[in-house]
Amino acid sequence: MNNILKLSFALIPAIILGGCSGGQDSQEPTPTPNPPAQEKLEIKISPSVAGSRATDYGFETGDCIGLYVVNYSGDNPGTLTDSDNHVSNMRFSYNGTWTPDSQVTWADNETPADFYVYYPYSGVMSVNAYEFAVKKDQSTESAYKASDLMTGKTINVAPTASAIEIPVSHTMSRASIYLEAGNGFTSESLSKSDVSVRINGVKCNATVKLATGDVTPVGETATITPLFTDNCYKALIVPQTVEECNLITVIVDGREYKLQKGFTFQRGKNHNFTVILSKTSAGVNVNITPWDEDDADNGGTAE
Repeated sequence: MNNILKLSFALIPAIILGGCSGGQDSQEPTPTPNPPAQEKLEIKISPSVAGSRATDYGFETGDCIGLYVVNYSGDNPGTLTDSDNHVSNMRFSYNGTWTPDSQVTWADNETPADFYVYYPYSGVMSVNAYEFAVKKDQSTESAYKASDLMTGKTINVAPTASAIEIPVSHTMSRASIYLEAGNGFTSESLSKSDVSVRINGVKCNATVKLATGDVTPVGETATITPLFTDNCYKALIVPQTVEECNLITVIVDGREYKLQKGFTFQRGKNHNFTVILSKTSAGVNVNITPWDEDDADNGGTAE
C-alpha cells in the first residue's frame, strides 16, 4: 500500500508539468504586423503670372501649360532633360484649378524636386532649344495671346500635399504703340481715318531654354501687324536688337508715316511708343518708355 501511495505522489509533478507544457504549446506567438505602405502624394501646382497676361488678365479657362519635375539625388539637384525626368511635359489644363491629363505623384514622401512650367502648352522637342514663334499677324486676340510665351520655375521643393506655387513671367517683349494727333490732325479726324500700323525688321522665330527662359532670335526678319485694343496697338516681339530701319510704319488714309530707328526689345518688358502724327513735318515724333522705367528719353523723330 505504501508503495502505491509513493508511486502516486511521484506522478503528480509529472502530470502538473505536462499540463503546463501542453498549455504553452497551444498558444501561437502573435505576429508583428507589417506597417502599411505609405501612399505617394499627388503633385498639385498653382502657377501665377508675375505682372499681367498678354490679354491683361490672369489665366483663363481652357489655358494649358506643360510641367517638368526633376528629382534630387540626395542634396544634388537633377538636370532638366528632354524626357528622362520624373515628370516630362505633362499637360495641365485650367478650369479654376489646374488638372493634369493623368495623375502625377511625387517619387516618394522624402525626395525634393525642381518644378519647371511653360505656357502655352505644345510638343517640346528640346528643352534647351525649344522652338517658338510669335505670330506675324497678331491683329486678333487669339493670335496675340498665342504669341505670349511664359516660363517659370520653383526649385528644391519638399514633397507636400499642397499645391506648389510657381511664378511664371513673360519671355517675349511687348510693343505698345499709341497714336496722337499732331499738326494737321485732330483727335476727331484721326479717329475717323483709316489707320493701320506695322512693326518692321523684326525676327519672329526663336529658340528658348525652358530652364532659364533665355531666348535666342533666329531666322529672317519680318513685319508684324499688332492688335488694336483700348486705343493702343500691341504686339509681342521676340527679344532682340533691331538695327536702324523703318521700325514702325503708320498708314493714315493711304499715307505712310515712317519711323527710322534702331531699338532693343528686352525680355519681359513692355515698351511704350507714343507716336505723334504730324502732316506738316511729314514725320512721327516718338517717345519710348520701357515697362520698367529706365529714366532715359529714348525718343526720336521719323521723317
